[in-house]
Amino acid sequence: MIKLLEPAQAERWDNYVMAAADGSFFHLAAWQQVIKRAFGHPTYYYYFEQDGQITGVLPLTHVKSLLFGNSLVSNAFCVYGGILASDDQSFKALQSQAQQLARDLGVDCLEMRNRHQAHPEWPHKELYVTFRKELDTDVEKNLNAIPRKQRAMVRAGIKAGLVSVIDDNVDRLYAAYSESVRNLGTPVFPKNYFRILKEVFGKSCEVLSVEHEGA
Repeated sequence: MIKLLEPAQAERWDNYVMAAADGSFFHLAAWQQVIKRAFGHPTYYYYFEQDGQITGVLPLTHVKSLLFGNSLVSNAFCVYGGILASDDQSFKALQSQAQQLARDLGVDCLEMRNRHQAHPEWPHKELYVTFRKELDTDVEKNLNAIPRKQRAMVRAGIKAGLVSVIDDNVDRLYAAYSESVRNLGTPVFPKNYFRILKEVFGKSCEVLSVEHEGA
């Protein structure tokens, strides 16, 4: 049975996401709150349930604006999304539900932001590249894993007095982010979006700033 996520089921949803092989931070239930509060877009967070157990989830956001067009995205404003499913029945049921919703809403496209293509034959874009690296508890081992020339630059930065700190707000992050994005000619997200992210995800959302002589 396919159901829409209710607040009371958020913990069950997140437990499923965290246990799923392709589950990501961007599949978590709290994104529904973030997107609604920051942008006001309608969301449809579907899950498939069998014998009282969740066997699949799909977070969807309906984005309709002059800037971003009219689309149904899993998951909007996120790197990843797409269907997480324990079996083929759950996957197909959620996929069918998403396709039907796309038709009902009259969107221009249904976009699944998967790490791995579920349907290579479907239209897709190759705009982005993801870099992933397991971190060791030993700082020196992590440093040695960086290629030699880049590692020399990291050491040069440390020698020059660059230090990293964890901020308790988004002010410095937003100042750096908005200037950088503006210089690239890309629309800037509102500062309130970052505040809401920090508020909703709490300790799971850290802001790390690099300083030189306090600046």
